[in-house]
Amino acid sequence: MALGQSKKKIFGIVLAGGEGKRLMPLTADRAKPAVPFAGQYRLIDFALANLINSGLDQIVVLTQYKSHSLDRHISQTWRLPAMLGAYVSTVPAQQRRGKHWFSGSADAIFQSLNLIHDEKPDIVVVVGADHVYRMDFSQMIEQHIASGLGATVAAIRQPIEMSKSFGVIDVDPENPTRIREFLEKPETIDGLPDSPNEILASMGNYVFDADKLVDYVTRDSENETSKKDMGGDIIPAFVEANDCGVYDFINNDVPGSTPRDRDYWRDVGTIDSFYEAHMDLIATLPIFNLYNEKWPIMSQQLNSPPAKFVRDGRGSTGTMIDSIISLGSVISGAHIERSVLGPWTRVMSGALVVDSVTFDRVQVEQGAVVRRAILDKNVRVCEGASVGVDRAADEARGFTVTESGLTVVPKNAVVTR
Repeated sequence: MALGQSKKKIFGIVLAGGEGKRLMPLTADRAKPAVPFAGQYRLIDFALANLINSGLDQIVVLTQYKSHSLDRHISQTWRLPAMLGAYVSTVPAQQRRGKHWFSGSADAIFQSLNLIHDEKPDIVVVVGADHVYRMDFSQMIEQHIASGLGATVAAIRQPIEMSKSFGVIDVDPENPTRIREFLEKPETIDGLPDSPNEILASMGNYVFDADKLVDYVTRDSENETSKKDMGGDIIPAFVEANDCGVYDFINNDVPGSTPRDRDYWRDVGTIDSFYEAHMDLIATLPIFNLYNEKWPIMSQQLNSPPAKFVRDGRGSTGTMIDSIISLGSVISGAHIERSVLGPWTRVMSGALVVDSVTFDRVQVEQGAVVRRAILDKNVRVCEGASVGVDRAADEARGFTVTESGLTVVPKNAVVTR
């Protein structure tokens, strides 16, 4: 990618090798970036759509754990015109630096430096693969180039009381685009110069001068005390060298965004946050709008018929309120409310699905009840059975139940009375 008049060559790296333990059991059989989201999408689609909408056209996805479904999704979905030198390519851990796997995000880049050497970019954009958001990276890249700094960290404003949950950026009051200190989950911290009740939290998205990124990850690889982490080791090293800036996400202007959703960003690394992000989609005025045609979130185009709503065999009509229903689904005389149903979901006569999320090819049979639950692929809730109604019963079946009372039914499970 050549950006504006700067004529800088830009290269994108998506870090998609995380194990995703906090999303179990949804990650029991797939990499975290391959977890379905909002029906037809996968989590990685948001990172890739943002990069491509921003003008990047040479992107690699570094993978490691349980990557088959992720590799397949990218190969089937993200096909850019090779004639123009564009591509999205998955790259597994290749053990180029020894007989070991990636030991952290910085080590993943170090073991993949051949990709940077081959393309010879001026700028490298490094992003995570498990966040839900819209972002025009070209604006961040322009600020990075203008700053003359070696690294820039994207940051989102959060209430100051949430500082213990994030990597927090302490800015220079005299120059609020330069990072003075990078603090990992601090107990106390001063608020922003222009907003004392807010802090800047790292979004896990970075822009680097390519030569400096290569230098820093190479030196980090020789440090035996390092955890080989981008946020924990590489960024603090840039900050210590007074060579790191911050890009305030509140300044990002995405075409088609509204004041309600323009600075939306969610880390969906836990079951509860994953569920809450789905609930953000279904309000009349959604906090995150999937229907922004000026900045589309692309994904695989399913070869499926439209969703269908029909009376059941007794002529009873069903209802669907504040919900998203994906292609291929059939709702027959059932009640759906505040839910997101994945492709080819079947909900039958008299069944009730409320405050829930289903993945593809879930069946909820006659008279079954699903409340505040996530049902993974191919789950079958048998006639008259229930999920999310009796916590003790759900736990006795071996289902995951979070502290907030959200039930997760794993892939291929059959729920009986």
